[in-house]
Amino acid sequence: MAKKLQFRRVIWLAILLALAFAGLGYRLVDLQVIRHDELSAIAQQNTQREFLLEPRRGDILDAKGRQLATSVLMKSVHADPAFIGNHQTEVARALAPLLQMSEGDLAQRLLLTVRQNKLGQSVTNRDVFLKDKVPVETWEKIQSAMTNLDFGIAEKKLSRTEFAFYRQLRQKAVFARDDQLRLYPNQSLAAHVLGFATDKERSFEGHTVHELVGRDGIEREFDAKLQGVRGWRRTETDQRNHELVVLREQDVEPRDGLNVVLTIDSVIQHIVESALAEGMEQHAPNSISGIVVRPRTGEILAMATLPNYDPNNLGGSSEDARRNRVISDVAEPGSTFKIVVVSGALNDGIVSLNDVFDCEHGHFFYAGRTLHDHESYGPLSVENIITKSSNIGAAKIGIKMGEHRLAQYIHDYGFGERTGVPLPGEVLGIVHPLEKWSKVSIAQLPMGQGICVTRLQMMMAMCAIANNGVLMQPMLVDRLEDHDHNIAVQYSPRRVRQVISESAAKLMVTALKTVVSPDGTAPKAALEHYTVAGKTGTAQKVEHGVYVFKYFSSFIGFFPADNPEICISVMMDDPKQGYYGGQTAAPVFKAIAERAANYLNIRPEDGSDPVALHQPSQPPQ
Repeated sequence: MAKKLQFRRVIWLAILLALAFAGLGYRLVDLQVIRHDELSAIAQQNTQREFLLEPRRGDILDAKGRQLATSVLMKSVHADPAFIGNHQTEVARALAPLLQMSEGDLAQRLLLTVRQNKLGQSVTNRDVFLKDKVPVETWEKIQSAMTNLDFGIAEKKLSRTEFAFYRQLRQKAVFARDDQLRLYPNQSLAAHVLGFATDKERSFEGHTVHELVGRDGIEREFDAKLQGVRGWRRTETDQRNHELVVLREQDVEPRDGLNVVLTIDSVIQHIVESALAEGMEQHAPNSISGIVVRPRTGEILAMATLPNYDPNNLGGSSEDARRNRVISDVAEPGSTFKIVVVSGALNDGIVSLNDVFDCEHGHFFYAGRTLHDHESYGPLSVENIITKSSNIGAAKIGIKMGEHRLAQYIHDYGFGERTGVPLPGEVLGIVHPLEKWSKVSIAQLPMGQGICVTRLQMMMAMCAIANNGVLMQPMLVDRLEDHDHNIAVQYSPRRVRQVISESAAKLMVTALKTVVSPDGTAPKAALEHYTVAGKTGTAQKVEHGVYVFKYFSSFIGFFPADNPEICISVMMDDPKQGYYGGQTAAPVFKAIAERAANYLNIRPEDGSDPVALHQPSQPPQ
């Protein structure tokens, strides 16, 4: 009987052990197989961390290395509501003043929510964006506030699980990613060239990231080079959230964006913008633009247009003010376009500077239209047609040249096509094909009517004459370099084509010198120590297909005329106080030329000491 009882006990013990092992086996299968993915994810969530390493956006520098655009390290603050539990109110109360947010709004964002993803799975909001562009000093205060959070409980009496919850809340509930703020140290200086960059939110590897994206100007055109390449780090942490370096799986360093070094000189840019502001105040045009170019290379030393804007404060400007009118607006050029027909005729040997044309005392009837001059001129030489800016004289040269040759020179000077300047928004202008010319086109085009050009196209055409007849592509970027100033890409001047011969260009320069003489249309553009060659323009504006009493006034000139260092254009849209180019734009040209010649130390033709001519220009701070 005793043995039988003992045997039963052994059987029951065996059954109990079997059931225990079966339960343990089921638990192991449940943990290792059935719930493997779920538990693995939880484990990784608790210990595995992925850090995004943001690259620094490259700077934009002027030709002398001065900063025109730069980035300042900031933080983007995020939260994980799963670590906050029901303590949204306490966290919001501590952080709202630092984030400059209302406690109510912040507490609402910190609530844990559940949604269905595309696969039908339930997911929570583990990455809630709170605020970007937070200074590093403020982020340090946020970390301190989280560390010192008081929940009004005796935490020493908590269980290990409860204590771990509060530790994770303080350490993991609020976190930050690298961010940066784009700054333009000189406010509105060269704003239309630089453009601006703004934040764009996107998802990266399951994370919400904010990155700077170029929206206009150089910021947009060279966005891919400026941005750099994001890096990342996958690693594991211990219970105190310290990285276990030996378990680091991936560590890819970010590659900072390249610096873009412009041909723009911020001192000359400042000179131009100051002179344009004076011209704007004196003549009250709708807009005024100025460009400074080295004719031999096509390097743009300054490009400005007013109204202007501050890229640090986009909300304080209109879309109209942000438009770069130098490349985006078109207008009939008026008399500056006479350089095309006269230089072409000289190049083809159709005329010489001494050939005389009867200017019909200011009225010339052709193809059913009467063409007018601003004064009653009789016979004028080709040179004097440029000096006096005779429309009728230019029209007769065009008629003698013929429409096919005129059309070819219009194309060769680059009209009707983009100049290739590395800026977004450049337009082609309006050049009608030869088959669509009217009978009077051959007479109107030489005086700058019936064609629309950009301010930069007209500038580069004049530079071609200054450059012995060679048209250059405008050059705005000199090189790309890293933060150690190692050159990544070097750009070089680019020749487009030989438009006219060197001898024809020299003849044209001879004629253009007379424009700034007392007998010419722009004596106010003459310089004391340099010989200037240039051309005025006063184009009547067209509105709704009809010429109105509004004008586009301009002067484009270069000096020293026989060995040009720089070419300067000044163009005004509808000046209210005077409208002839010689009255309005020429004095602004002179103001820019005198200051720029001093800064660039251009040697005067009369042998004077350039340093003693004017007070030295100071670069913008």
